[in-house]
Amino acid sequence: MDIGGILIAAAVVGGAGVIIGIFLGVFGEKFKVEVDEREIKVREQLPGNNCGGCGFAGCDGLAAAIAKGEAAVDACPVGGAPVGKAIGEIMGVSSEGSVHKVAFVKCAGDCEKAKEVYNYYGNEECTAMEFVPNKGSKGCNYGCLGYGSCVKACPFDAIHIVDGIARVDKEKCKACGKCVAVCPRNLIELVPYEANYLVQCNSKEKGKDVMKNCDVGCIGCRLCEKNCPKQAVSVTDNLAHIDTDLCVQCGLCAQKCPKKIITCK
Repeated sequence: MDIGGILIAAAVVGGAGVIIGIFLGVFGEKFKVEVDEREIKVREQLPGNNCGGCGFAGCDGLAAAIAKGEAAVDACPVGGAPVGKAIGEIMGVSSEGSVHKVAFVKCAGDCEKAKEVYNYYGNEECTAMEFVPNKGSKGCNYGCLGYGSCVKACPFDAIHIVDGIARVDKEKCKACGKCVAVCPRNLIELVPYEANYLVQCNSKEKGKDVMKNCDVGCIGCRLCEKNCPKQAVSVTDNLAHIDTDLCVQCGLCAQKCPKKIITCK
């Protein structure tokens, strides 16, 4: 074996390595992306669930937005007020203290109370019901279908199907909003954790039609609206709704409701 040839080859490889190293160093320095130190610190405070409940593509996206001033310091629904306060200190601003929210299912029509119009056998996905007769086997076209698309979407095991309707565990719910987004009937909403009186119905049918399909649906009688001392209850399209900002938790609406669907959750 020619020693001279080996030395030359080694020198060429070594020289090429040095040149490539210098090139990469210069290239990296020239095109490096400056990372805001605050972004790194903010990211360290975020819980890392990457649930998307904040409206950004995961915790990295939210951290970048907060550092740029494009998102509120308390924008993380999972972290809540404690995380918002910690991030506020990093950003040098005060956190206004986000309201602790949880998901609420606007339906009380369980297997016993909601009428079935036929027996369904097939793909058990709420989103598939758009393509079956009556848009589901239940007579009410506004209530919970009970097939658990929301259950599958929840990353916190906070929602389950019980007696044919979705029920939320307030203590586990992080208000990420994934169940809200996936429900094809738009009957899940985020409400304050402290809100005690809420309407467990989503039907906009007239009272007589509601009673045909469900024993506990809102019939739009307006007794709740008429008896509320703070005008926190309004009836629109035959359906009562409670403004949680105005509600003082007196409970009069629940007492007067003849269908007992204003519930203390």
